[in-house]
Amino acid sequence: MTQTSSSLVLGVDEFLTRYGDNPRYELADGELIDMEPTGLHETTAGKVASQLSIEIDRQGHPWIIPRTCLLRPFADVATARRPDVVVLDEPALVHEPLWEREPVITLGTSVKLVVEVVSTNWETDYARKVEEYALFG
Repeated sequence: MTQTSSSLVLGVDEFLTRYGDNPRYELADGELIDMEPTGLHETTAGKVASQLSIEIDRQGHPWIIPRTCLLRPFADVATARRPDVVVLDEPALVHEPLWEREPVITLGTSVKLVVEVVSTNWETDYARKVEEYALFG
């Protein structure tokens, strides 16, 4: 996957309104990031999600893997990440303030697992995203 950014500075609410339902984009410190996923990247993420779903069902966990979802790790920072695969604790979603209206997670307790398929933007995947997800919970 390649990342390109724009010079457009957005707040999270504006990002959600304009790009929240478009799986190509995420927001990092107010900067719009076009994720530009490749076919191989999407194939890998899809296979990981399929295998995780099989195991979740086999073990009887009340977890889900949404088709698309944004993680908003910090209320005071204009960042909204769109992981390649995210496993959510479905019963915990009742505590998510935005979930009924849009697939946005704000509480780390709702997240069981985040998967990022590493590609050409590996510096972001290995450094920044790992740190953000760890701080999220």
